[in-house]
Formats: sequence, C-alpha cells, structure tokens
Amino acid sequence: MDTKPIMLSADRPTGKLHIGHYVGSLRRRVELQNSGDFSECYVMIADTQALTDNWENPNKIKENLVEVALDYLSCGLDPSKTTIFVQSQIPELFELTCYFLDLVTLSRLERNPTVKNELKMRAFEESIPAGFLCYPVSQAADITAFDTTIVPVGEDQSPMIEQCQEIVHKFNSLYGETLVYPKIMLPENGSCKRLPGLDGKAKMSKSLNNCIFLSDDRKTVDKKVMTMFTDPTHLKVEDKGHTENNPVFIYLEAFVTDDHFRKYLPEYADLASLKAKYENGGLGDVTVKRFLAAVLNDVLDPIRARRKEYEKDIPAVYKVLEEGTLRAREKAKMTLSRVRRALKVNYFEDHKFIEKQCKAFKKKLADEEKLAAYLAKQKH
Repeated sequence: MDTKPIMLSADRPTGKLHIGHYVGSLRRRVELQNSGDFSECYVMIADTQALTDNWENPNKIKENLVEVALDYLSCGLDPSKTTIFVQSQIPELFELTCYFLDLVTLSRLERNPTVKNELKMRAFEESIPAGFLCYPVSQAADITAFDTTIVPVGEDQSPMIEQCQEIVHKFNSLYGETLVYPKIMLPENGSCKRLPGLDGKAKMSKSLNNCIFLSDDRKTVDKKVMTMFTDPTHLKVEDKGHTENNPVFIYLEAFVTDDHFRKYLPEYADLASLKAKYENGGLGDVTVKRFLAAVLNDVLDPIRARRKEYEKDIPAVYKVLEEGTLRAREKAKMTLSRVRRALKVNYFEDHKFIEKQCKAFKKKLADEEKLAAYLAKQKH
C-alpha cells in the first residue's frame, strides 16, 4: 500500500451545505487536497445513508445530489485531485456493510452517542428504521473500502470513527491484517468543531432550520445574522455581556481574520479586544452582528461566484460525479477482494483450493475403486 495517507469524508444530500459543514470539515478538505500530502482524496455523497431517514421522500435526495456537488466544487474541491463519488452507485460498499454487521452487537449500536442524539432529534420512538440504527456500520464500510487513513470531520462524528476503528480491529484480529486503521482529524480551531445554530441550539442543522447555507446571498446572510441568538442578559449597549457560549462570538472565532478588523472595525486590534469591550459594557449586539455579517459575506463571496459558474453547466457536474464514482468503485473492488479472501468466501477465485479439492476427490474416488475391486476379488 502507498506510504502517503488517504483521506475520505462525506455529506448527506438532504439539502444544501451550510457554514457548519464548511468550518467543520469542508474547508479542511480543500486544504488537505491542495497540500500534496495525500496519495488519494475521496469525498462521498452519502445518499444511501440519507435514505435511512428519508425513505418516504427519495426525491429529496435526488434533487439535492447536485446541490451538494455544486457546494463541493464551489468551495474548491478539484475533481483532478479529489475523487467525488455517489455512495449508492458502489455495490461493494453494501457487501462490506453486510460482513461488518456480523461484528457489531445491537447494544453497541444503541450506545453510540451520535446515533442516540440523532434518534432523539428525529423522534422515531419505537419505529426506528434498522438502516438508520446500523448506519455506523455502513459508514465503517465507506471508510475502509478506500484504505482511508485520515477522516476529517466535526467533533460530533468522533463516536462514528471510534466505532469504525473497533470494527477494523475486530476484523483484523479474527481474519488477519486486511483493513487499514483510520484516524480522525478534528478542526484545529476549537470553535470550528461544532458551530451552534443561529437559535443558540447546540447544533447547526438543516432539519432545525437554524443555519446559514454556503449558497445564501448577501441579503439573506445579513438577515439571518441579525436574528441570531446572543446573550439574553445583554439588553442595553452599556450592559456587560458574555462572550462564552455566545453564538455570534463563536462564529467570529471560526471565521474572523486580522484583515477583517482592519477592513470593517479598525478601532479594534483583534477579537480579544472586541470581546473585552463587549464583556465590560459599551458594545451593542447590532454592531457585532453587522461585523459578523460582513465577515461571513467576505468568506462566502468567492464561493457564491464559483457556484454561479458551475450552475451554467449542470450536465458537466453530473459527469464529474459519474467519473468519480467509476474510479471509486475500482478502489472498492480491490478492498472487497481482500476481505473476501480473508473471510474465505472467494470461492471462484481460489484456484489453489479448488485444485486441492480436485486432488482430494480424485484420491477418494481412486480409493473407492480400489476397495470395490478388492471386494469383488474376495467374492471370487
């Protein structure tokens, strides 16, 4: 195997991607892609996984497939450097999932913190789809199929990677070194690990309608930022405020640069001085929100511009997905071949074993013929 690391990450096509996706892993993916440190980079559109809780509305997945692809391309993912592919179009992933399911208990799946949070949010109650409960196993298949060594994700996905590592360890312990052990790569900036929603909820989510999309125009971004939850005790400009757990300041920590201060708030040297002013009183939420909106629009402007260019040729975007999926499938086939050999289910490819069986059966037949001849001779 190649000595350079291999990267894989993914998103569900249930809607356009938002800035939480961007700072959580997408921005990092582009950096890693361009670093030259990876032998292979894979980014998957996890449509099969998305169907586990959208089975009644498959059109939602189909319509958003290209939306996610546009977000990928507009953020800087380069098809010549990164293989962008569609999960459902690679059947090898599902065979791997089937094998891995034998290595995981139901109780272990139910203990997965990410799964527990997702189940609570969706309120399945007693009607939990088996596919949804088992999607950590499917995710393990996605990761291992491409010999992935690095998975750049947000902090909320840590339990998923841990479960994948458990599956790899158990498989290799039982059947010999077959699968590559993956490691998680979290955002270096702590504020990027999990952006809260605009409403102050713990997680920014499309389903909760509390996010800013990468494709939102400037006016929409301005409007959303101005409605953001801040510090409920900071009622007047002169009031002392709290910056800890304040979504506006968490977003600033994730996006702001020194250039933004020089451009929009030159009276403040950096974020630390802005925080100090807010905490000591004398700085209103409106001023801070307007600054955040300007920062976000600066970040999103080039992304929006590239998206408009790609939107002019949608067939070309589908071509990127088709070609990437073909390349990804070839890689997955190689991994599955190793897994089949390890599990001894490569029946039609194991010619040495077939030859061994042929010799054994020939010997058996020869021995039976000798015995029959001997018995016949004894009768006479």
